[in-house]
Amino acid sequence: MKIGLDTMGGDFAPKNEVLGAIAVLPELKKDSEIVLFGNETQIKTVCVEHGVDPARFRIIHTTEVIGMHDHPAKAFTQKPDSSMVVGFKYLSAGLIDGFASPGNTGAMMAGVMYTVKPIEGILRPCISCFYPMINGRWGILVDVGLNADSKPENLYQNAILGSLYAKGALGDENPRVALLNIGEESSKGNLVVKATYELMSKTKDFNFVGNIEGNDIMTGKKADVVVCDGFVGNIVLKMAESVYHLALAQGIETEFFGKLNYEFHGGTPVLGVNASVIIGHGSSSPTAIKNMILTAEKTISAKMVERVKEIFKQSTILQK
Repeated sequence: MKIGLDTMGGDFAPKNEVLGAIAVLPELKKDSEIVLFGNETQIKTVCVEHGVDPARFRIIHTTEVIGMHDHPAKAFTQKPDSSMVVGFKYLSAGLIDGFASPGNTGAMMAGVMYTVKPIEGILRPCISCFYPMINGRWGILVDVGLNADSKPENLYQNAILGSLYAKGALGDENPRVALLNIGEESSKGNLVVKATYELMSKTKDFNFVGNIEGNDIMTGKKADVVVCDGFVGNIVLKMAESVYHLALAQGIETEFFGKLNYEFHGGTPVLGVNASVIIGHGSSSPTAIKNMILTAEKTISAKMVERVKEIFKQSTILQK
C-alpha cells in the first residue's frame, strides 16, 4: 500500500508534514509505504535534523507550491509541478493508493474533479468526520462542509456513503442511519429535509432509523451515522471542536473530550470519488499529520472505492 503525502501544502510545511510522516512509521502496517511529494532538499533536511534516514521514504521532488490563498482551480492548472498536482497525477495513474494533504481545500477538490473524478452515479462527493459517543463507540457525520446546498437526492447518497464508510472503517455491519433535524417527527424540518425523509423512509439501501436531534448525536442511543448538508454539518463539527478547547480552558481533560480534538483523526476522506483522498487542516501539527496518514491507511484498507462502485451498480439509488 502506497500512501502519498503532500508535504508543501500546510501552514507549517514541510516541517510538520515530514515530522508527522516520521512519527507514523512505527504504527503503519508492514506493507504500507509513504511517498512524500515536495521539495526534496527541504524534506531531507528535516529528516536529517531529527535523526531519520530520508531513505525511509520515497521522495518525489516538486518545484512549485499551491498556497492557502491561491485560487483553487487556477492554481491547479497553472502550477503543474506543485506537490499537490503531482500527487494527484500519481494517484490517477495508480502509482499510489491514496493521497493526503493539509493544503488548500479548494485546490484539493479541484484535483479530485480534474483527475480521479466522482464515481459513476455519484451526484456530489461529500466529506465526513468521526465523532465520539458516550457509549465508547464512534459515529460518522456526513456531509461536514463540501456541499452547503443539497437536494434530497444528495442527502440520500450521503446516507449511502456514510453507511458504507461505517461498515468499512468501523466494522459495523448494519449501521443505524439518521437524518439530522429539528425534531424526530416526520412532519418537522424544512422542505428539503421533509422530502429527504420521504426518500429514506422507503429505502432498502441502508438502515434508516428516522430523524435525530442535535442533542442525541453523541449519546449513541439512536444512530451510528448522522446525515445532513455541508452547511449544517460544518457548524456541528466546529461546535464540537470548540467544546474540546473550552474543556481544556476549564481544566477538564477526559478521554471523551480528547476525542473531540481534530488532531485525533487528522483529516477527513472525500467520499464518492474514484480514489482515496484525505483532506486535513491547514494548521495541522505533526500529530495531526500522523493521524491523517493513519486515516488514509484505514480508508484504503476499507476498500471504500470498490464498495461504493459495487453498491451503486445494484442499488435503487437515484443516479445521474
